[in-house]
Amino acid sequence: MNQSLISGLLTFFKFTSITSSFLLVGALLAITFLTLDINGKVAQTNFQLRKLAAISSLIWMFSNLTFIILTLANILNSSISDVLQSNILRSFLTQVPLGQYLFAQLLLSILITIIIPRFNSIGTGTFLLLATLLAIVVPVFQSHSASSGSHLMAIGSLAIHVIALALWVGGVFALAFLAPDTRAVAVPRFSVLALWAAIAVVVSGSVNAFIRLNFKEAWSSNYAYLVLAKVLLTAGLIAIGYLHRKNLKNLAEIKGSRFIKLVLAEVVIMVFTLVIGSRLASSQPPERESGLAVDRALSIVGIKTPQPPTLSRILFGYEPDALMIGLLVIAVALYIKGVMVLTKRGDKWPVGRTISFAIGISTIDFATSGGLGLYAHFSFSWHMIAHMTLGMIAPIAIVLSAPITLALRTLPQGRNSEERGVRGTLLSALHSRYSSIIVNPVGALVIFDGSLFLLYFTSLFGTLMNTHAGHLVMNIHFLLAGFLFFHVIIGVDPNPKRPPFLVRIVTLLAAMSIHAFFSVALMSSSTLIDSGYFAALQVPWVSDLLADQNKGGAIGWAMGEIPILIALVATFIMWTRDDAREARRIDRSVERMAAMGQPDELAQYNKYLQELADRERRSGK
Repeated sequence: MNQSLISGLLTFFKFTSITSSFLLVGALLAITFLTLDINGKVAQTNFQLRKLAAISSLIWMFSNLTFIILTLANILNSSISDVLQSNILRSFLTQVPLGQYLFAQLLLSILITIIIPRFNSIGTGTFLLLATLLAIVVPVFQSHSASSGSHLMAIGSLAIHVIALALWVGGVFALAFLAPDTRAVAVPRFSVLALWAAIAVVVSGSVNAFIRLNFKEAWSSNYAYLVLAKVLLTAGLIAIGYLHRKNLKNLAEIKGSRFIKLVLAEVVIMVFTLVIGSRLASSQPPERESGLAVDRALSIVGIKTPQPPTLSRILFGYEPDALMIGLLVIAVALYIKGVMVLTKRGDKWPVGRTISFAIGISTIDFATSGGLGLYAHFSFSWHMIAHMTLGMIAPIAIVLSAPITLALRTLPQGRNSEERGVRGTLLSALHSRYSSIIVNPVGALVIFDGSLFLLYFTSLFGTLMNTHAGHLVMNIHFLLAGFLFFHVIIGVDPNPKRPPFLVRIVTLLAAMSIHAFFSVALMSSSTLIDSGYFAALQVPWVSDLLADQNKGGAIGWAMGEIPILIALVATFIMWTRDDAREARRIDRSVERMAAMGQPDELAQYNKYLQELADRERRSGK
């Protein structure tokens, strides 16, 4: 087959893949968030949207499969029949990083296509929406060459760009398919989401274009012209979005023909934007001179090997991980919004909790994008410090900030008596069977400490360290596992399965013992566990990799035991205070009964025993 034809087909199927996936996102978003549900179930009026989602997922799955075959044919400069040989296709999907990411996307699209036709619950729809967004963003992690520099910023900004664009474009697509009455309910909520999505699209797109293009030379290239066209179309979309917000004065205008004409115009512009985006995704941007001397670390990690660590370099160094920063910004925005909602309502939120949240967020940023996060890429000992910070220190601060309580008090409830709403969905998740398993002390302990052995004493650690996606997955796992564990032990948020204090103390002692065993095993290990990752970096200031690994084990022991001891002390204090509160409650009950002329519970029990004794004496006579 002619290579120009293959290139054209690549662009076409990239367009169908993007468009169908965005349409799927829009349908799921409308079902789960924008329109009304019936007690957590999909409303009958949304069955057409579910059918649209099923058709979109089927087209998406087929487009992904075709795109993989065409991509391989384009890389090998061969015909499609040649690449369909099982050994060639299998090698591409299992051994080549690009093929692995595309294959992961294909598998997720297959899973979604299987589940989607008959799902009925809003919880399942939310899961499908998150899975679709994950599948859309997976190939992004192979879209920027590490050797081009600014790898963490380029990948993260592009991931944010794609997710925000999917929510924005998909939501507009969904509005075009809604009936007037349903659209009148959905538009106000989507308007708020679209505003934030548009801001994220513009900021992330600008950052990514700056990283990819050289302002002095590359802006005369075809790639730059496509970028400029996309910018102009995006500006047009924002202008139409502004007109939408002006038309939200009453339900009649939302239902009217003028509003739907604006939606259709927005859809047309978005289609052109997706065509340009598809062309950009299939094109290689001009190489940008980064000014960095290419070294081993730059080609593997995307970051030039830093100078030997010093206190000032650790404290003030910064290598921004855009995706993690984006997640933290969203968390901060939601927390601040929640506090503002309570304040406007006249309720008070403890300042100490807000300070605790700020400390937790700052600690996470330091361990991922700050100097600590930077050096964690190049040395196992610094990686272990970052791991302990994310898994042991930051989660305690986040747990004490009570984010779940804040969410339950401020999230929107149902818009009518039948809708479960966002708050109801969160409550349902908290009381689900899955939640009851992981908030059980045993379940939390297995996730918290058991995952250490699975990660570090298998080939998984080396595999994850070699990719930005893997590094991101590790960081998020450390954070969530730590949050779950300390939520069970010292959490102030509601927990439907709150264990007794004695069980918590036993769990902490078990965690301390398991963590110590893990650290000793790591300290005494005589083989490297990173599958050659740190050796490939050739870091000049790490002369002995095994000694650095053993040092990491010692650091893990020291940094792991201290937070657990603090949690142990806190648990004893909480137990004492709980007993004191119970004693005060009993005293108040006794006083209340005495004031009413009634004997207290102990006196009643003693009287009951005396009556039994008297009855036995009389019967004996």
